[in-house]
Amino acid sequence: MAWRTLAQGRLAVRTLGYGAADVAHPLIVLGRGAARLTAAGRRWWEGTAREQRGPALFLAGACAALLWVVPYGPWLAAAGAVGACAWFGRPPKEAEEAEPGPDAEERAARLQTLYEALVPCLAVADDPHPEPLYAPDGSWERAFTSYAFDADGRPTRLVLRYPPCFPDGETEPRLRVQRLLCAKIGRSRELRFDWDEEGNELRVTALAPLPSDLVVQRFVVTPGEMVLGFTDTEAVQRTLPVLDGAESLDVPPVVWRTGPRSTEPHLLALGQPGAGTTTLLRSVALQALQHGDVLVVDGSGSGEYACLTGRRGVLSVETTLVGALASLQWAAHETERRLLAAVHAREGGRPVPDTVRRPLWVLVDRPAVLSHLARGEGRGDPQELLQVALRHGRSARVSVALAEQFEGAEALAQVVRAYTRARVVLGPATPEQVRAVLGEPPQTTPVRDVPPGRGYARLGSGPVLRLQVPAAPDPYDELAAEAHREAVRELLPPPVVGVEELDACAREPRPEDAVPQQGEQRSDERVDG
Repeated sequence: MAWRTLAQGRLAVRTLGYGAADVAHPLIVLGRGAARLTAAGRRWWEGTAREQRGPALFLAGACAALLWVVPYGPWLAAAGAVGACAWFGRPPKEAEEAEPGPDAEERAARLQTLYEALVPCLAVADDPHPEPLYAPDGSWERAFTSYAFDADGRPTRLVLRYPPCFPDGETEPRLRVQRLLCAKIGRSRELRFDWDEEGNELRVTALAPLPSDLVVQRFVVTPGEMVLGFTDTEAVQRTLPVLDGAESLDVPPVVWRTGPRSTEPHLLALGQPGAGTTTLLRSVALQALQHGDVLVVDGSGSGEYACLTGRRGVLSVETTLVGALASLQWAAHETERRLLAAVHAREGGRPVPDTVRRPLWVLVDRPAVLSHLARGEGRGDPQELLQVALRHGRSARVSVALAEQFEGAEALAQVVRAYTRARVVLGPATPEQVRAVLGEPPQTTPVRDVPPGRGYARLGSGPVLRLQVPAAPDPYDELAAEAHREAVRELLPPPVVGVEELDACAREPRPEDAVPQQGEQRSDERVDG
């Protein structure tokens, strides 16, 4: 009986506690909000420069005096303060996830370990503040303002504060912090780093992998727009409907705009062998043939573009040095002809001819190989023949796209480096390599296993975007998936009538040329009376 009485007493006390918590819940919310607002004000005061504290205090005093003289001003101020405390006191999702539970201690230990690993990178020597953010004996509560974990206990989002004197405008300190966070919470995942220099905050987000099974197709874009691949939803402001088998998806694209008003009319793609640079050029060719003409120069001579030979809109597919020199020389003359025709048409007040309006695409794969062969035979550099198209191609509606491997990047001509403002890096690459090509390091960490066509893109002076090139294999490649090969075959334009077919048609006997039989008379013979 004693133990039953004790159990009933415990149950009564627990019920009373739950009831008191329910009754005092508004006060708890208001108290939590007041504490958070106080902490936020303290952080703001500590991060404000000394010469700015006086004007801030004067502005706060002026506002308080204004509220005091305004009718019902103090009551309105009190109501606003209570509302702010109630709003900031509500438990967010991160706090609900971090409520005491079976794994709360494990999460706290993981965050403390991450905090201690960041101390050598973010601690400031001779910090005058009595309680620095990062110290060997510090705690993670003040440094990590927001966090979230997945079902496996791995961090998926983290917002951390860093000291104002941290050199966040320099690349090396940033990369050092990013490499450390990738090693601690990456685990073969891509992490995106958003540096807020004004607020001294770093947001780390674990990204989902980009879809790698999408195939090149007729994308819903305007003439002059080229879909290089797909990226993150937060990185661009538009989506495209894409067919994934029988299912339709809305995916964010990386759109490269060409034409007279484009600021980056030419493209350069670099990558490791097998990274997908040839696939990217093949995808560009299939999209360009919908509204323009294509000239292909295959410096590797491997026949990766044989499927385009003899197709409508394909001017030539060259795999030899002699053919490449002749084609690139023709492209230079064609660019000059288009410029003169456009100038004469504008001077005469006439519309630009259709031969100038139709876009021309010059695709060059492995130009460094062609330059090496030309030097060996004592010929001129084929890359110099692209100078006219690269400099004046925007006005003449001539776009140049080049693809090269990293080992041949040093052999690229200066004119190619200067005028290709749209850049793509595919395959495994270090942040230093990406920065050398794109001008800025990526905001995400590289993955361990890079699928084909995976990399980064930057259009002009825009941000560095993650990129997944759509699959566009050679339809003659038996190792590629049959569904992907069939998708490429559907995009190929119909073949043109060759010279041999014209000769065969000319050799076919016509009815009027038939030899008359005995007793018959030709219609064109004159009958003598």
